[in-house]
Amino acid sequence: MKTTVPRGTFDLLPDDALLWAWVEEKIRSVFRAYGYGEIRTPIFEHTELFQRGIGETTDIVEKEMYTMLDKGGRSITLRPEGTAPVVRAFIEHKLFATSGTGACKLFYLGPMFRQERPQAGRFRQFHQFGVEILGEEGPMADAEVITLAVDLYKELGLCDLEVHLNSLGCPECRGKYRQALLEYLSADSSGLCKSCQRRLERNPLRVLDCKNPKCQELTKEIPSIQDYICPECHAHFSKVCRYLDEVGVEYQIDSRLVRGFDYYTKTVFEIINQDLGAQSAICGGGRYDGLVEECGGPPTSGVGFASGLERLLTTLEQKGNLPALSMAPQVYLVMLNEEYSTAGYGLAAALRRQGIQTIVSFKVKSLKSQMKTADKIGAAYTLIIGEEEWQNKKVTIRKMFDSTQCQVEWAQVPQVLGRELAEERRRF
Repeated sequence: MKTTVPRGTFDLLPDDALLWAWVEEKIRSVFRAYGYGEIRTPIFEHTELFQRGIGETTDIVEKEMYTMLDKGGRSITLRPEGTAPVVRAFIEHKLFATSGTGACKLFYLGPMFRQERPQAGRFRQFHQFGVEILGEEGPMADAEVITLAVDLYKELGLCDLEVHLNSLGCPECRGKYRQALLEYLSADSSGLCKSCQRRLERNPLRVLDCKNPKCQELTKEIPSIQDYICPECHAHFSKVCRYLDEVGVEYQIDSRLVRGFDYYTKTVFEIINQDLGAQSAICGGGRYDGLVEECGGPPTSGVGFASGLERLLTTLEQKGNLPALSMAPQVYLVMLNEEYSTAGYGLAAALRRQGIQTIVSFKVKSLKSQMKTADKIGAAYTLIIGEEEWQNKKVTIRKMFDSTQCQVEWAQVPQVLGRELAEERRRF
């Protein structure tokens, strides 16, 4: 029986991998410009990290985590998101105030895992990138992570996305709002979906996040959390908005925005691409001032965001913003006799060490056959070593675009090709 890729996962083939590498380099470049250092955490962690960090009432912890026992009987989980592992590493390695700003600024990029029904833009193994600022409680940090996300998307050519913004207040504000939600929803809770009926008892704010049309209709006139946040939280949120106004980041206040994790406090935000349909958010984040303490560290403020790489690539493709990249080599080396193969292999190595993409046929074939191969794979140049070239210690360099060619001394080939390729880059 043929073995296939597990449901909800996919293979990334060479041409697509070039596009992923291009986007990843853009991400790293923008993040480093803002002063963030890259962190790489294990793909699996102790299960309790996510139970404590994400929240046991969330859909992720209740339904979606890949959890198993190792040989020692310890419960481990493939990471479903990136923030909790970063916080764990921050605590474990005492990364307090590792930048000159008095805060620790980190970014990550890698695979995550959730056991959910695969659909457009959603996979069981998916890839996320994100940033975290740990140790800064001021509203400028909130504004920075939002501005950073917007700047990244603009760098990639996405200028028409929507920023949705809200404040969940502090635990005291949320407690008051929670009570107001319970009183409002309990009057007609039978109309809610079964998931929301469970949420109503454990975390009523999550009802606002439900995508069920009936639940959305029943909660259409629900009280706004903006009416319940305290003066301090209101001042924090107002200052975040002023910072965003100062740098020209447009946003809209969305009082229903709560995000899916229990750890958020004060500012929350999402960046929306309406073209993606139901799964329209390509980025989301906010402030989580109690998470470090919840995970066993000292009281430490935090704020950050996460974005899905697959959804970002889908958006870039929809907008026509992906570059035309190809695995086509710059040079295809043609050898017409086994006698020349050792020396030809040495020439190929010299070109590769100079950074010139070079392909060599592993078997000696006719000139016609090898030229057909060079044309098929899109090589820019072919180097031909035949009897005449071998006797004269030269190599024929043929430009595939117009079939012009010249003979060059063997030792001069890397230098001549280097100049030719540099000239091609300047021209285009």
